[in-house]
Amino acid sequence: MKRSVGWILVLLVAVALGYWASAQKTEKTTPETPRKILYYRNPMGLPDTSLVPKKDAMDMDYIPVYEGEENAMGNQIQISVEKIQKLGVKTEVAALRKLTQTVRAVGRIEPNERRVYSIAPKFEGWVEKLHVNAVGDVVKLGQPLFEIYSPELVSAQREYLIAANGVTAMQTAASEAQNGMQTLADSSLTRLQSWDINDSELQQLRKTGEVKRTLVYRSPVLGVVLEKPAVQGMRFMPGEMMYKIADLSTVWIMADVFEQDIGLIKVGQAAQVWLDAFPGREFKTRVAYIYPTLNEQTRTIPVRLEMANGEALLRPGMYAQVELLAASDKAATVTVPDSAVIHSGQRTLVLVELGAGRYEAREVKLGRHADDYIEVTEGISQDEKVVVSANFLIDAESNLKAVIGGLGSAHTGH
Repeated sequence: MKRSVGWILVLLVAVALGYWASAQKTEKTTPETPRKILYYRNPMGLPDTSLVPKKDAMDMDYIPVYEGEENAMGNQIQISVEKIQKLGVKTEVAALRKLTQTVRAVGRIEPNERRVYSIAPKFEGWVEKLHVNAVGDVVKLGQPLFEIYSPELVSAQREYLIAANGVTAMQTAASEAQNGMQTLADSSLTRLQSWDINDSELQQLRKTGEVKRTLVYRSPVLGVVLEKPAVQGMRFMPGEMMYKIADLSTVWIMADVFEQDIGLIKVGQAAQVWLDAFPGREFKTRVAYIYPTLNEQTRTIPVRLEMANGEALLRPGMYAQVELLAASDKAATVTVPDSAVIHSGQRTLVLVELGAGRYEAREVKLGRHADDYIEVTEGISQDEKVVVSANFLIDAESNLKAVIGGLGSAHTGH
């Protein structure tokens, strides 16, 4: 009996030692199963593979593609850290921004049409004397412009004086005669007033009782002479313009906005203006009016800005550079610098940094563009890093096209 128990103990110890030895042997001799390399692919995404390690024309190592990764690496590029530094690859984080779109247009300074005055007598006559002789002269309110002679004007003055004196002389006459003479006097006065004879001239006529041979026309505004067809001694006809005078205390800036941008413009919108005549100086104003017509030749629509001109710096005919700030009413969206976007013709891509030296060419959908940034509506998320300076891809145009063309396609080994 004792001998049997002894054998059982010996057997149990042997089994235990066997298990321990087996475990030790497995731990020491079983190596980690290596991953199987299917092939080596071009580091720039070219559809070029190799069964053995090699380098490309830019001295970049071909990247091993392991079993199970053959479809995952089709649109990725891998570059060593040294190459990244050497090639100057820069990245920027895709961030939320509220874009403010800027519409740029060329403008020109024009007089405020509401403050332009045409001096045109309403009767026939001759220019006796000019007091203002040149275009560009500044005239004051009430300043004499020219003197005219007109037989009609002389005749009208005489009729008015006769009628006015008749009213005085017939104060004791019958009321019917007085009313008739008063009607004649009023008619003569109305005729003179309709010819734009001012009240001071009429008062002087009534006071002195003397008919004036010539009449002085005065400036109705403080402004600048824009046009002066009047010449001393010339004959003029009713309604013929003699002077055009503009009050330039405020001016208009007519900006030609392209058809595709007009939807971004609204009345009251802020604008900035620069003039070549005053480098570095910025003028601020707002949109006053958007015209309802389109210039078919230039495909532009006039937009009017109004600006105070107290310093008399803005002169009609000057060209201006105009920026209209179209503030967006949309919330902040994911944006990337416009330098990050690659247009292939069929696709729009950005290169997304996946890790140390690994980049993915990812197709995206774009939205609005403003302030050197582009809205990305699909394809990338906030805080992902995108390549904004990839000169090596631009220089290797054919390689870039291969990456674009390889999107969504798997590589096959040779």
